[in-house]
Amino acid sequence: MALLHRATLHPTKLDLLTAWLPDRQWYAGPTGVEVVSRGAYRFDDPAGEVGIETMLVGAADGPVHHVPLTYRAAPLDGADAWLVGTTEHSVLGRRWVYDGCADPVYAAALAHAILTGSGQAEQYFEVDGRREVREPTVTVVVDGAGDANPTPFGVVRRVVDEDRTLIDTDTVELVVVRRPGAADSAGPTLLGRWNGQPTSVPLAYVRAR
Repeated sequence: MALLHRATLHPTKLDLLTAWLPDRQWYAGPTGVEVVSRGAYRFDDPAGEVGIETMLVGAADGPVHHVPLTYRAAPLDGADAWLVGTTEHSVLGRRWVYDGCADPVYAAALAHAILTGSGQAEQYFEVDGRREVREPTVTVVVDGAGDANPTPFGVVRRVVDEDRTLIDTDTVELVVVRRPGAADSAGPTLLGRWNGQPTSVPLAYVRAR
């Protein structure tokens, strides 16, 4: 489960993405305009240290882009090239925001979600000592998986950041679809749909090594 905070961020996540996205080679929208959110879903970090949120964003009249993000309380060693930016969180303080594809915590969570069929984490707020569930804005399902005891996740060897970003580990290959649509997939697949996308489309999938 993913605990959310009723908080403000400065700059906002969309502010950071508006500045960061145009420099990605897989970005296909217009430049110089603010991006808007189409929806988001989350995974859970079992250690409770790293926030993991994947956003579907794009310019108002442009294609939707699939952007995994991780939120950390300190910089991630060796990941400067993958830093989206920093933001001040009114509850948690300064947060370093990374492209999740280069964060091993995201990679492990994605592999677990697909290979076990568990999908996204339930999101909730704590209100007066009780849990208040927040309905997701992206509906995520897994096709072709459901192994309760998958091969343990390995070390990330390399990340190839293209239209489909490859996260290569020593046990599996994870593929993140950056511009969801009619893309094909191979292997167990994470599918999603959101407002404006009524049918489920591939968001990420696993290929065996």
